[in-house]
Amino acid sequence: MKLVILDTAEAIAQRAADEIEALLTAKPNAILGTATGSSPLPLYDELTARCAAGRISFAEVTGFMLDEYVGLPEGHPERYATFMETNLRSRVDMRPGALHGPNALAEDLQAACQEYEEQMAAAGYCDLQILGIGTDGHIGFNEPGGPLDSRTHVDVLTEQTRRDNARFFNDDIEAVPTHCLTQGLATIMEARKLLLIATGEGKAQAIRELVEGEISAEWPATVMQGHDDALVLVDPAAASLLTRD
Repeated sequence: MKLVILDTAEAIAQRAADEIEALLTAKPNAILGTATGSSPLPLYDELTARCAAGRISFAEVTGFMLDEYVGLPEGHPERYATFMETNLRSRVDMRPGALHGPNALAEDLQAACQEYEEQMAAAGYCDLQILGIGTDGHIGFNEPGGPLDSRTHVDVLTEQTRRDNARFFNDDIEAVPTHCLTQGLATIMEARKLLLIATGEGKAQAIRELVEGEISAEWPATVMQGHDDALVLVDPAAASLLTRD
């Protein structure tokens, strides 16, 4: 696992975009794993700018989302399918329907998880998976205490995660869904490259555990320590609790 500390979110976005540009140059039909939340937004802005400038193209790219809330209707502004359509898919030349997510509107959620896992497996899983990290160390919506070998599954969101995400719901924790569908940790680890972005001091403890802690289900992101090609991009605030040079 490689850690790079960069001064600003914009510098992080540029470095992350360089990784994706290199991938799409070498493999125009790459499989890209996408993440939601505030951390990847500058990256999506940078990718949009590079696409508009003709440096990269998403015309042959297939995308797979990490996760989705259960209980939000289609078109809801905080539904992750809406987020990805608004912030990436519609802004670049990616084909309509090329960005897939787990079907959190299905009557049988377990079956929907199995179907999504099979869809990713059939595609060969992701060439590059974009990741954020929760204050409690979750990646995707794999909350602390879950199995490190999990596949796509239904998960229950912790109060901490719901509190963190309440800012997207007018600071109303009661409006934040309690359940989600998420790629499992073992599913995420299938990606050929992991690219994690973290900014702000609120992520500092999670980054310290990720980089310097032991692999533990209590800090799910630590599973990344076992990946052959994982790049962690952070700002000084997110790196502020690291003790090793």
